[in-house]
Amino acid sequence: MLKKILMLMIVVNGLIISQALKSPDGRLEFDFMMSKGGIPYYTLKLDKEYVIKESALGIMIKDDPGFIDELAIVSTQNSNFDETWQPVLGEQKEIRNNYNQFTVTLQNIDTKKEMSIVFRLFNDGLGFRYEFPKMENQRYFTIMGEKTEFRLTGDHKTFWIPGDFDSNEYPYMTSKLSEVDAEKGQGFFEISTRRIIAHNAVQTPLMMKSDNGVYINIFEAAVTNYPVMHLLVDKSEFSLKTAFAPDAVGNIAYMQAPCSTPWRTIIVSKKAENILTSRMVLNLNEPSKISDVSWIKGQKYVGIWWELHVNKSSWNYSDINNIKLGEIDWSKVKPNGRHGATTERTKYYIDFAAKNGFAGVLVEGWNVGWEDWFGNWKENVFDFVTPYPDFDVKELQRYAASKGVKLIMHHETSASATNYERRLDEAFRFMKDNGYDAVKTGYVGRIIPRGEMHDGQWMVSHYFRVAEKAAQYKIMVNSHESSRPTGQSRTWPNWISAEAARGNEFNGWSRGNPPEHETILPFTRIMGGGMDYTPGIFQTKMDYYTTGSKFQVHTTLVKQLALYVTMYSPLQMAADLPENYERFPDAFQFIKDVAVDWDDTEVLSAEPGDYLLIARKAKGINEWFIGGITDENEREMEIAFDFLPKGTSFTAKFYMDGDGASWDENPMLYKIETKTVTSESKIKVKLARSGGVAISIK
Repeated sequence: MLKKILMLMIVVNGLIISQALKSPDGRLEFDFMMSKGGIPYYTLKLDKEYVIKESALGIMIKDDPGFIDELAIVSTQNSNFDETWQPVLGEQKEIRNNYNQFTVTLQNIDTKKEMSIVFRLFNDGLGFRYEFPKMENQRYFTIMGEKTEFRLTGDHKTFWIPGDFDSNEYPYMTSKLSEVDAEKGQGFFEISTRRIIAHNAVQTPLMMKSDNGVYINIFEAAVTNYPVMHLLVDKSEFSLKTAFAPDAVGNIAYMQAPCSTPWRTIIVSKKAENILTSRMVLNLNEPSKISDVSWIKGQKYVGIWWELHVNKSSWNYSDINNIKLGEIDWSKVKPNGRHGATTERTKYYIDFAAKNGFAGVLVEGWNVGWEDWFGNWKENVFDFVTPYPDFDVKELQRYAASKGVKLIMHHETSASATNYERRLDEAFRFMKDNGYDAVKTGYVGRIIPRGEMHDGQWMVSHYFRVAEKAAQYKIMVNSHESSRPTGQSRTWPNWISAEAARGNEFNGWSRGNPPEHETILPFTRIMGGGMDYTPGIFQTKMDYYTTGSKFQVHTTLVKQLALYVTMYSPLQMAADLPENYERFPDAFQFIKDVAVDWDDTEVLSAEPGDYLLIARKAKGINEWFIGGITDENEREMEIAFDFLPKGTSFTAKFYMDGDGASWDENPMLYKIETKTVTSESKIKVKLARSGGVAISIK
């Protein structure tokens, strides 16, 4: 083996190339190399041009030399793989998983301990991870960090949010890589839980565009028992280095061999559209661990939620303070008169859902504890089984069932994950006993156990413990304030959606999300899985509820419709109040019609930060839906319908911004036109500033 390796060795820039690997289509080329000091490096090229220059690899281990330098190659192995698999819920019916693989096993010269690095080269990018075999002298160990680098070729245009270990709820900034400033970015965060790791730290997925038009997305896949990867920016060398949330004593990850790290991913293309159609992150996750998936369903839902954010009603039942679980007779507590989650109000939403074909109704604020839940770092705020006096669980179970609607449970943990884990079985049994099949979890605040952070190893493992426990009870999970998904919907398809970014709610009570925000999220947050963005806000100006309010949604009404197509999620909320949908029944029809699970997805045109135009075919039926959105600039789009079957005519209903519409002045102005289209059709539409177009095709 060593003879074969030596025969392949070529010296380049002082490094010894021991392996070159090409993607199945031959356009991407990966090189692995070693320095004379025993340091591993890699490069990545697209069409013979560097995307990633010579970048170091390695793992730092506590009280051990680790795998940084003084390494020797023990063995190498090449293989290839090609399969087609079907996601339970997804953007397309079938996904091809095709790659060429190179595995190199390295040994520390002094300790004789071994580590393998596995590289998988797809047509759309490179994934690699560190693997540790089971050895007598290497069973339990503590990782203190990685030496993983991504050395770029220039000062790329970058779409970024600050490297905050405790929140990802920021609007995206756009700048040159050399102009990244996390302190500048953090000014947009309205909840005081942030912990910025450095002025030049950013979160992943990190989306970039080079001066010569190459799109680069750096992310990770299959993060299960490991902290989330952030990146430190070296502005002088245009290099990125990994950073991770430590625990209370400064350690990064506790490992037990055999084990592996998450995959580090680099998705690359000369077309922005190809970044969005990449399925590499999903492909790097394991197949489903749930054998019977028949109970996992995509759905649209409504709920007692937006009225809480616009201050029409409240989460809390009363105005008392210093709540302690089990010490209050709630039947004797005076209500504040503003509680939203009442039996009567919930029935109103159930009726609306049944009338309009929605499967679920979410109810927030149903359970005791909301009077004293936020910011106090308390352990036992919620028990997840005790309703307020005005919320009749059994009656609502009966009523919802009579209407063919399912209630969606809400579990706000107030970031006390230890309390939630102790109560999980009881909470999930309560759900099943009362007809709930889906739960929305929340983690607002500083994490308990103290010293842990949202993006640390303990919390990442917690999110998976919840998903696995929920699967045992056949419960679907929609997590909020969690770390961002990394393709785990393939392995745990009951984890159907997540927030994990700055959602639509911020438009109700803060400076809001800028018009370009929704054009960036598909290139960043949604690369790892569906996002519960909660679109569909028709009443975009908040002075409708509070006189003098300056807050508003930074889109037109039609852009809110288009988000159901451009912002992928198999769980989609019609987030506005039912009363507002009844004011605009013809526009609401699109939300009623649009699918949530897809046979096919075509990205017709895209540019991060500017615009998106996406067409999707509904699962199992010959219906298509198109969503197009723009940033703060008005824009004309030409839509080619060549994705439609040839020789067939379709009826297309166009929902468009009205003449004179704009997000800030006339956001609710729209028009609807019906046209006949075929695969030969090309139709131009105008989008207002932060506007959109939505089309249903039948």
